[in-house]
Amino acid sequence: MKWMIYGANGYTGELIAREAVRRGLTPLLAGRNAGRVDALARELGLQARVFALDDVTAVAQAIDGHALVLNCAGPFSATAAPMIEACLRARAHYLDITGEIAVFERAQAFDARARDSGVVVCPGVGFDVIPTDCVAAALKAALPDADHLALGFDSRSAMSPGTAKTSVEGLAQGGKVRRDGRIVDVPLAYRVRRIDFGNGEKLAMTIPWGDVSTAFHSTGIANIEVYVAGSPAMIANARRARWLRPLLRIPGVLALIQSRIAKTVHGPDADARARTPTFVWGEARNARGQTVTARMRTGNGYSLTVSGALAVVEHLATTQPAGGAYTPSKLVGVDLVRRLAECGPLQID
Repeated sequence: MKWMIYGANGYTGELIAREAVRRGLTPLLAGRNAGRVDALARELGLQARVFALDDVTAVAQAIDGHALVLNCAGPFSATAAPMIEACLRARAHYLDITGEIAVFERAQAFDARARDSGVVVCPGVGFDVIPTDCVAAALKAALPDADHLALGFDSRSAMSPGTAKTSVEGLAQGGKVRRDGRIVDVPLAYRVRRIDFGNGEKLAMTIPWGDVSTAFHSTGIANIEVYVAGSPAMIANARRARWLRPLLRIPGVLALIQSRIAKTVHGPDADARARTPTFVWGEARNARGQTVTARMRTGNGYSLTVSGALAVVEHLATTQPAGGAYTPSKLVGVDLVRRLAECGPLQID
C-alpha cells in the first residue's frame, strides 16, 4: 500500500516515520518544511514531497496515487479540513493524531461524502483518543444502558511542540463537556474530583479532551466529561487561565505564544518517554445509579501514538472497511488498545 505521512518533520511525525521504517514500511514523507522533510527522507531512505495546504486542488494532486494519508501536522484546526477534503477528492483514507474536539466534529460532518467515496476518515489514532475511546466502548458493553460517562488519564509526560501549541489554542476555547447529547461550553477546570486512575487517588479536573466528541459517536452516551490528574496548583492555574481567554483572542497574541513554543519546547526524549507511563480510567453510570469502572496502564502518550497510528495504518492495509467517518474503536474494534505493546490489561469492575 502506498501511503504518506504529512507533517513528518514534526516531533511525533518523525517518531512515526522512524518506527515505520523499522517495521519495514515505506511511507512517503511530506510536509511544508522542505529542508527538514528532505533531510529525514534521505536519512531513512524514503521518498519526500513538499507542499502546503492552502490549495486543496494542489493537495489532492500531491496525494494522488496514495491509498492513505496520516496527518501529523498540527494544530489540526488548521490542517485537518483541507487535508480531509483533498483525501476525499483523491480517494485516499484519512487518519490523524488530533485530540481537538472541533476537528472530530468536523470529521463527522464529512461522513456522507466519505461513504459515497469509499474513504475512511478517522482522526484521533494516537493517544488522543485510542485508549480512552476503547475504554468508553468497553464500558458501554459492560453497562449498555449507561447515560453518563467520565473518562480520564494521569500522565506526567512533557509536551511536544505541537501538543503545547494546541493546548494554548484550547485555552482560548475554554472547557467543554457533553450534556444531553450536545457539546456545551463550561469554564476551565469546571469540575474537580478525586479519582484513582490506577496508581492511587488523585485530584483531577475536567478538560476539553477529544472524547467529549468521539465517545458519544462510539457509545451513544449523552453525558460525557473528561478529566486529567492535576496538583492543586495546576488546578488553580487552570482556573486563573479563565481570565486570559480574551487576551488569546487578540490578533497576533496566540501566534506569538505559539511561535515562542516552537523555539523552546522540544518534546520528551526516548529515556523520558520510557520513564513516564500513563494511567487511563473510565466510569459509566446508568439512571438507577449502577456504576462500572475501567482502568489500564499504557505507555507514554507519544509512544502509544506511534504504535497506535501504525496499528490503524496496518489495519487499513489489510482490510477494506466501508467508507465513512469513524472513531478508532468503531474502525478497528474495542480490542485495539489491548493489542498495543505498551498497554497492560483493561480491567473493568
